[in-house]
Amino acid sequence: MTDETFVDYYELLQISPNAELETINRVYKMLAARYHPDHPETGDVDRFLLLNQAYEILGNSERRQDYNMAYAVHHAQPIDLFDTKDFAMGVDGEANRRMGILCLLYNRRRSNTDHPGLSILEFETMMSFPREHLMFTMWYLKDRDFIRQDDKSDYVITGVGVDYVETHLPDHKVLYKLLKAPESTRTSAMEG
Repeated sequence: MTDETFVDYYELLQISPNAELETINRVYKMLAARYHPDHPETGDVDRFLLLNQAYEILGNSERRQDYNMAYAVHHAQPIDLFDTKDFAMGVDGEANRRMGILCLLYNRRRSNTDHPGLSILEFETMMSFPREHLMFTMWYLKDRDFIRQDDKSDYVITGVGVDYVETHLPDHKVLYKLLKAPESTRTSAMEG
């Protein structure tokens, strides 16, 4: 599975990578019923097929173990989006970094409610920015009450931050892909 075709099945199912099989089964059944092609209002063939693929891998201990290795490698790499000119220095780059951090925390909160925070080191890795370039951004987001630090000093999104993301995401088209990635279907990923 190449980085371009990697699908985050945990994010797709909105579950923690530490989720037990019982949780995987329960969430899969609920989402599969919702997106089944026969469902008149919410049926989505591509989404349904992707959910089935996620369940086939995460529901099998050997396949899940192999997937978890690819998952770890994928998450140890910077996200390509943050290497674009949209995140270069300057006011526009700063505004995009702020929304990027909020989107990463939003996704983390949705998919891992037991551990919804990210450390500054994780942000450095994911965004490929040195800590020094992130500290002003983190200060601003904390000062606006969009994020806070938990008891482990990880950053977590607040309710105010969630509302901000949901309200302002349409204005940040470059980041829409980042936040919507778990919802998107990649045919190339389903073929692999």
